Amino acid sequence: MPPLPSGPSASLALVPLLTRIAEALERMAPPDPTIGLDGADAFVWTPRPGRLEPVPLVASVPLSLLSGIDRQRAILLANTARFAAGHPANNAMLWGARGTGKSSLVKAVHHAVNLDRAPDQPRLALIEIQRDDLATLPVLLDLLRPAARRILLFCDDLSFEREDADYKALKSVLDGGIRGRPDNVLFYATSNRRHLMPRDMIDNEQSSAINPAEAVEEKISLSDRFGLWLGFHGIDQATYLAMVSAYAADRRLRIGPDRLRAEALEWATTRGARSGRVAFQFIEDLTGRLA
Repeated sequence: MPPLPSGPSASLALVPLLTRIAEALERMAPPDPTIGLDGADAFVWTPRPGRLEPVPLVASVPLSLLSGIDRQRAILLANTARFAAGHPANNAMLWGARGTGKSSLVKAVHHAVNLDRAPDQPRLALIEIQRDDLATLPVLLDLLRPAARRILLFCDDLSFEREDADYKALKSVLDGGIRGRPDNVLFYATSNRRHLMPRDMIDNEQSSAINPAEAVEEKISLSDRFGLWLGFHGIDQATYLAMVSAYAADRRLRIGPDRLRAEALEWATTRGARSGRVAFQFIEDLTGRLA
């Protein structure tokens, strides 16, 4: 390292060096995640180095195209609209069969609520947090607490194999911690499991615990902290075909109704399932073939 300058010009000579040091420290320090809340409507939380990555275009479908879940759609939309307007609302758990539109509904509702916001009203932000990052949830909430915007925290495909640090962090945030969830944050999650834990884990506790009832209550206490439970179940053939028709009409596909029905049923048979996901995948394939 060269010797530091001395003499009358020492102060002026140190300015470039101090400037470089300050710039290096700024690059090393993680930015405040709340800074990015004005740059987009959706973000992904990356706990290392601790920032919100903006998502310019959310992968979602219009709310009107989500068929077969009318009741769930109406309840979640009303709950989200109340929250965006500044009124009390419940954390929501969307559980049930795979491919039935749980995560699609969350993203579609977020988009629909923002469409109804007046130009002078702040838009609702959506932040996705990964299941493996739930242990950092208290840190994220502390950063979001002073934000002016209302925020939906979203965790897709949430489940637990044991009561780990992520389980305890989420449990504390939803209802048990002394700081609690900020008023400007709501938590939505989707899961294939109603109680977020495998059935055999709950059964094992029931058979081996000294007090079986208390053991089971402890295992399902996390899911009970979601004020809103919305169940999603398998669909019948008529609902599946209605989904396919809605997607085809939205894309203006040039195909006759009889051929559309026949190919859609064949697609579902080869997949061994009928769901919103299967209907969308069929339309993706059909769109490509017709193009």
